[in-house]
Amino acid sequence: MNINTIVSTLESIIWSNWLVGLCLLAGIYFSIRMAFPQVRLFKDMITLLRSGQTTETGVTPFQAFATSVGGRVGVGNIAGVATAIAIGGPGAVFWMWLSAFLGAGSAFTESALAQAYKVKSGDVYIGGPAYFIEKGIGMKWYAVLFALATILAPGVLMPSAQTHTIATSVQSGFGINMTITGVILVVLLALIIFGGVKRIGKTAEIIAPFMALGYVVVAFIIIGANIGRVPEIFGLIFSSAFAMNALYGGIIGSAISWGVKRGVYSNEAGQGSGAIVSAAAEADHPASQGLVQAFSVYIDTLVVCSATAFMILITDSYNVIGEGLAAPITEHLPGVEYGVLYTQEAVNTLLAGFGDKFIAVSVFLFAFTSLMAYYYQAESNVSYLFPNKPLAITIFRLIFLGTSFYGVLNTSELIWTFGDLGVGIMAWLNIIAILILSNQGIKLLKDYEEQKKQGLDPVFNPATIGIKSEVWEAKYREKRGK
Repeated sequence: MNINTIVSTLESIIWSNWLVGLCLLAGIYFSIRMAFPQVRLFKDMITLLRSGQTTETGVTPFQAFATSVGGRVGVGNIAGVATAIAIGGPGAVFWMWLSAFLGAGSAFTESALAQAYKVKSGDVYIGGPAYFIEKGIGMKWYAVLFALATILAPGVLMPSAQTHTIATSVQSGFGINMTITGVILVVLLALIIFGGVKRIGKTAEIIAPFMALGYVVVAFIIIGANIGRVPEIFGLIFSSAFAMNALYGGIIGSAISWGVKRGVYSNEAGQGSGAIVSAAAEADHPASQGLVQAFSVYIDTLVVCSATAFMILITDSYNVIGEGLAAPITEHLPGVEYGVLYTQEAVNTLLAGFGDKFIAVSVFLFAFTSLMAYYYQAESNVSYLFPNKPLAITIFRLIFLGTSFYGVLNTSELIWTFGDLGVGIMAWLNIIAILILSNQGIKLLKDYEEQKKQGLDPVFNPATIGIKSEVWEAKYREKRGK
């Protein structure tokens, strides 16, 4: 049995229908119990995003948001969306939307808990699921398991999908050898990750808004040129999502599975990775950063992923091959491999010759910020397992640079399977943990809203929900003058 078979078998076990169902049900549970904060408190999300300032120990809420968006907005938004359409049909787009809307509730909970249980390490804040599992649930072994999974997933298994997609798109757009691109990427990454979390936050703050805005603008140009087909595309998505389209009715299971799977890979809601970044932010209340991170899920899926989906569908730049079918159901691009090439073809329909280069640049920016976020997520858990051990961090940095370069040397099928395996392992461990701690997550939101109703600027007192935290106790005394 070769490595491809082993990894594919493990991935199919991890990403069974049980995990798809768990992601959806967790989102429904949190959304209902908190009365849909992703809708009610949308205005607060925008306001909080602009608030706060950096300190010696924490980054601004916007920098944490930008780093999180940088991690979420990656090749999954370009190649991942195309893959979902190719295997699950147009209906997969609806299930991506639903996973994002419901996932915002899970994203709030995990990020608020990460803030509530964050600690100070040296001169920065760190935290995430490993910390709230140990301190909130009281299961050290579970926390260690999550930390190991997070070092393995974003630190080892997931980077290669980003670097491989960068290298292949740059080679397609500019004719640059993949190995050369890989070397340049590793050098750039080294300059940033050896600078620590603040350099990562500052870099993401600059790149993330620019890359997302530029990509969406081009998408709107493509969609605008085909504006008459928008109602038709909405109809295609919804009819395919509920097996009402005769052409795609037979792959409704794949539509749901791949829509949720690629949605979670892209927006990371419930995976726990956004929570790790959230813990680094300087905030006055854990719920405020939870709301900011819930908004980042919207940006990723409802804006960027939707832009990709509409570009592909509205220009007929896709094939639908299903899973295990003898022949494609739909074949608009004969012989074209699914993935980033669909998006390049979509842009080329209006801007001939521009698509390859534009998507190459977009992929570079998207994937590079994802790599920065992956590094920080994994490094935080190295710090958890090896506190005050700078040598462990240095060794991990070298490993991360090596696994990143590995992506330019392997096949796309294997590295995407690696990535899905890593996401699935983290999602299982994290979603179960936040369900166990759901009452605390709900209390955090309730405390935030009660203070708002009293006309106060919410400040967190950890004693109100029974949390012991030197970080928050000191901050509360400072803010309330006690």
